[in-house]
Amino acid sequence: MSSGVAVEDSVIQAFQELKQRKVNTIFYRLNDDLSTIIPDTKGTWTHDKLLDQLPKDGPRFVVYDLTFSKSEGEGQRSKIMLISWCPEGTPIKQRMVHSSSYNVLKSMLDSVQVYIQATDLSDVEYDELVSRAS
Repeated sequence: MSSGVAVEDSVIQAFQELKQRKVNTIFYRLNDDLSTIIPDTKGTWTHDKLLDQLPKDGPRFVVYDLTFSKSEGEGQRSKIMLISWCPEGTPIKQRMVHSSSYNVLKSMLDSVQVYIQATDLSDVEYDELVSRAS
C-alpha cells in the first residue's frame, strides 16, 4: 500500500551527514498535515539522550548509528538502524499514516542495516538494540 507521503530532500541530506559520521542520530517526523516526511532534529547523542528525545504521544522515525562491542576483545562495531517509533498514545490517523510511510522512508535510505518497529521504551533499550544489531 502506497502512503502517498512525500519525502523532503533534506531527509536525504541529513542521512548523508550520518553516513559521513557528522552525526549519529536523526529524528524524522511527518509534517503537520501528514503529507511529507521532514527532518525533526539531529546530533551526536548518547543512547540515553536518544531515549529522552522520543515523544510519549507521537510517532517518529529515528536513524541511529549504534556503536557497540559484542564481547570483550572484539573491538567496536557499528550498525545503522531505522527505528519506527509509534507509542501507544499516538492518535489513530497519525499511527496509520506513520505506519504506511515507514516503507517509503526505508526505500529512500540506503545503508540501513537494521529495521526496528517500536511502541515502548523496552523496544529501544541499549541491550535490545545491540541484540538486534548482532
